[in-house]
Amino acid sequence: MRNLSDCRLYGILDLGYVGIDDAERVTKSMIDGDVDLIQLRAKEHSVEEIVDLAGKLHQVTSAAGVPLIVNDHAEVAAKVPVEGVHLGQDDDSLAHARKKAGRHVLVGKSTHSLEQAVEAEREGADYVGFGPIFATPTKPDYQPIGLTGIKRVHNEITVPTFCIGGIKIDNLGQVIAAGARRVAIVSGLLKAPDIAKYARACKALLNPET
Repeated sequence: MRNLSDCRLYGILDLGYVGIDDAERVTKSMIDGDVDLIQLRAKEHSVEEIVDLAGKLHQVTSAAGVPLIVNDHAEVAAKVPVEGVHLGQDDDSLAHARKKAGRHVLVGKSTHSLEQAVEAEREGADYVGFGPIFATPTKPDYQPIGLTGIKRVHNEITVPTFCIGGIKIDNLGQVIAAGARRVAIVSGLLKAPDIAKYARACKALLNPET
């Protein structure tokens, strides 16, 4: 299984963009494109549906050594051997999420400011999502942070930081130039005509030495 510290490209499998029947195919395409980490985000689905889908997807991801993270619902990790849980600012505390999971799992947290990122690390987050960097329909209620905070957040916290929000292949170079080492991509990846090819192109920018 890939170590979190080695992960650069975080693919978000958002069922707002992908039909539940298409989720396995998209997951395989992400893996073919060398996505390092995959999150299942299913805001409009029941916990039972998420458990069922996470179980199917985990068979695919674990065989490839790619960690699978479930958004919001830590209780899923008590029923499916996913590698982690991702929490928003309004979700459970990290301690409560770990208790719900009933075992050691990675726990990440969404943050929308430097202060929130610092607090998430203090609370014990294994990684943070930092954004939205640009305006995004996925998080319409949040003002974009912009590029200026990226270098500061990397200087202030030590856990892996994944920049997120409106990041696509067209602006990824700007995000990296601003100091990002890791990014999460949602719609750009899911709406690409060839998901694997798109992911490989992103990885090439994130890992210029390879």
